[in-house]
Amino acid sequence: MADLSVRVGELTLRNPVMPASGCFAIEYREALDFNRLGALVIKSVSPKARAGNPTPRVAETCGGMLNSIGIPGKGLDHYRDHVLPPYRAYDTPVVVSVSADTAEEFAFACEAMSLPGVAAIEANISCPNLEADGMAFAMLPETTYKAVAAIRRRTRLPFWVKLTPNASHIAAVARAAEDAGADAIVMGNTVLGMAIDVRTRKPRLGNVMGGLSGPAIKPIALRLVHQCYRAVRIPIIGCGGIQSAEDAVEFMLAGASAVQVGTASFRDPGVMQKIIDGLQAYCDETGTAAVRDLTGQVRLDRQLSDRWLRFAQQSG
Repeated sequence: MADLSVRVGELTLRNPVMPASGCFAIEYREALDFNRLGALVIKSVSPKARAGNPTPRVAETCGGMLNSIGIPGKGLDHYRDHVLPPYRAYDTPVVVSVSADTAEEFAFACEAMSLPGVAAIEANISCPNLEADGMAFAMLPETTYKAVAAIRRRTRLPFWVKLTPNASHIAAVARAAEDAGADAIVMGNTVLGMAIDVRTRKPRLGNVMGGLSGPAIKPIALRLVHQCYRAVRIPIIGCGGIQSAEDAVEFMLAGASAVQVGTASFRDPGVMQKIIDGLQAYCDETGTAAVRDLTGQVRLDRQLSDRWLRFAQQSG
């Protein structure tokens, strides 16, 4: 039987499958065994309480969904006392996702969440940066470096940086995150989109625009993972439209060491267990001794590979 364990920085996970933050809650324990997952990435917490965005917050699209949730929450103390404890009962590493409006708030929140029972922190720097007129930290290498460096100074826990697919020069952003001290990159988040109700002529989201997720963005996410893999040495966690073991294998071949599952869990809360079982079957059928051996093993023609590398370097 193939070895499904993988390493993400200092962490060893029993398998590469975990939920994407915001697409997972403690209630999922009724549909799947948390002790079978590679990690438990739980909902984002912000230093300040947030009411979230105006409704409607979700709109279905062809091949996916749009959301503009706004990361509602009750702040750090409520999260520490009420949200986090139930997850510690499981024999699976707990990863806390953090969202903030400024680099200093990120650093403060990550320090506050560096608690016993927390294996790693995921810094969602794909969220708006109030110091840059609302543009996400991860849109530019400079703001990425500033946020990541501030976090690195305030926590000794392993921390992952969640990037945005909306950045123009993703390789440069990934390198900035690595240079500033990130232990791994989560690539990525939703793609900015919009939908309109043609009968009311109003946007389908109360916040007008939102993030597109689901199978529709998988080719984009896959390309971004491969670009990051060619640009950095730290592990990459792939995310975007994964709904089957075959999807997970694609992301690993493109360069991911692990994967996160988001939108697919809304349709089938038990899908992550099915993906884990599918990875085991794939490895056994193909004679793959360890699933980690798949990482970065996409077969590229040498001449094409060199040309692609030059293109990726020129485009950032």
